[in-house]
Amino acid sequence: MADNTEIRIRNITKTFPARNSGALTALENISLDITAGEFLALVGPSGCGKSTLLDLIAGLTSPTSGELTIGGRPVTGPGLDRGVVFQQYALFPWRTAQANVEFGLEVKGVPRRRRAERAREMLALVGLTAFADRYPHELSGGMRQRVAIARSLAYEPEVLLMDEPYAALDAQTREALQEDLLSIWRRTGTTVLFITHSIEEAVYLGQRVAVMTARPGRIKRIVDIELPDSGGGDPRSTPEFVRYRREIWELLHDEVRKAFETQGSGYVAGEAVAAGV
Repeated sequence: MADNTEIRIRNITKTFPARNSGALTALENISLDITAGEFLALVGPSGCGKSTLLDLIAGLTSPTSGELTIGGRPVTGPGLDRGVVFQQYALFPWRTAQANVEFGLEVKGVPRRRRAERAREMLALVGLTAFADRYPHELSGGMRQRVAIARSLAYEPEVLLMDEPYAALDAQTREALQEDLLSIWRRTGTTVLFITHSIEEAVYLGQRVAVMTARPGRIKRIVDIELPDSGGGDPRSTPEFVRYRREIWELLHDEVRKAFETQGSGYVAGEAVAAGV
């Protein structure tokens, strides 16, 4: 039987120097497999190392110990096999939407005409054909994030890494972009790792939801999500959705409490609001 694993994480630990205690352990002994073409959502309390894990997969930093491979190849640094979308749009303000999407293709050495064609295809995919010549300051927040997604998909990465990409958006725009992202994922078959604080977002988007512990971050449990066909309605209104949402919050509750004990007052309330509880 062929191994269909796209991202393989084995016994990853990441520590950082700490001014007073010598070292801070952000991640401890994490093992996780993400299948090719899968959409995995990752949730956990603030400070648990979610973004650190994404940075490791992106090749932006290296683990202290453990092994990490993409498509069977060790991760030794950033690569065009991975696209990254952050909460901040990270677009070049002096480039139009089209030119921003073309950037990765330029780095890859794609000829100018093909770059332009591919950028137009990607802008059409995210519904921004009419805004190709606009600069980032002329676009709404949701539009800028669509450009960022189009740019990340333009050079056909094997993996799309998304670090709370919709956190700064209003609720209506966020829900619209969630639907757009699922549509794009189904059409492209790209492997997606999506970090979020929102349990509702994780359940709506993910085929599986990985729940992390408070720092040092570990994988507490992975929940398989199987929502019924809602017949064109909103799956968030189904009893199954509510059950998954409650299950994941119960897994997170103690972790949020632990994080509160180490990170100060106001944390629990804020984390519960972010989780949608």
